[in-house]
Amino acid sequence: MIMYLLMGLTAAIVSYAATWGARVVGHRLELHLPIRSRDMHSIPVSRLGGVAIFLGIMVALVVASQSFFVKDIYRNNFSPWGVLAGAAVIVLVGVADDLLDIRWWVKLIGQSAAGLTVALWGVRMTIVPWIPEPIYLQNETLRVVLTAGLIVTTMNAFNFIDGLDGLAAGVAIIGGTAFFFTAYWVHRNAVLLDYSDLATLITAVLVGGCLGFLPHNWFPSKIFMGDFGAMLIGLLMASAGVVSTGQISSGLYDRANGISTVIPILLPFAVLFLPLLDLGLAVVRRTARGRSPWSADRGHLHHKLLDIGYSHRTAVILMYLWTAVLSFGGLAFAIFPWQIVLAVDIFATLVMGLVTAWPYLSRGNGETTA
Repeated sequence: MIMYLLMGLTAAIVSYAATWGARVVGHRLELHLPIRSRDMHSIPVSRLGGVAIFLGIMVALVVASQSFFVKDIYRNNFSPWGVLAGAAVIVLVGVADDLLDIRWWVKLIGQSAAGLTVALWGVRMTIVPWIPEPIYLQNETLRVVLTAGLIVTTMNAFNFIDGLDGLAAGVAIIGGTAFFFTAYWVHRNAVLLDYSDLATLITAVLVGGCLGFLPHNWFPSKIFMGDFGAMLIGLLMASAGVVSTGQISSGLYDRANGISTVIPILLPFAVLFLPLLDLGLAVVRRTARGRSPWSADRGHLHHKLLDIGYSHRTAVILMYLWTAVLSFGGLAFAIFPWQIVLAVDIFATLVMGLVTAWPYLSRGNGETTA
């Protein structure tokens, strides 16, 4: 674990330092868009934070390729570089979007290019997680298309929840930490000659990059990660999920103390539940109104929390708690008896539901605040 933590620390240090530079460059060159009606800030803020996160992750992955233990991941394996190449593509697309506000379909083409880059030269779905039995993909073209589609969906999901200071970075840190511990624990408890794992490395550097950025992004934010920062998180999280689900066929999860194959199926969805839920609700909401699914509005989950009376910081913390309950609730299935975990997860979900709705329920009249 020490090497993974060192790679995460490397990403955090570089990201933290690079964010200072991004703040200076962004303000001096006025690299920010005009304030929009749906924005939660009242003064112009630079959107170059995603570049700093990418630099932290890129440096950490390059260092990992030459470091003890984790360099084994790179041996006869181009996948880490393919994922990094896809990340570089989405950074270019995101920078163009944040500075030029490009059309949604142009951004979608760019997202698809990033997803295809990862699918062709990085990681690729070989299995579709399903219960009771996973579906094995035999057609190579289908593998590429499904992988790119999953990556594009996850990128948009994280982009949609990036509406409050510190929200997307914090959700990535909490969910990524749960993902990291699951992947690491499974590999350490399995009978293997090589314990190094790409999914564990990706989540380690992703969490590190976001940890370095978050102090600058906490309310009131001094810099935003921008669309490319949120899409970068989604691309890396999806890539780690593809790696972990691909390990089902190896029997790895069965060998690790009898862990059921439901774990790699459950955890990615648990970690990504809030972003994917917000994405799904936004698509339904906008389509029902005859608008493009990519047209912006002020109807996201975090906006609803503000509308029922939560402050900016409290709404973010509440989203953190939901992410922790869902992601670590999924992780617990890998360690404790499923009956106990299920009971605790249901209880925690009910408590969180009550806490979330409390400002609305306490008024008793259904009124909301602006």
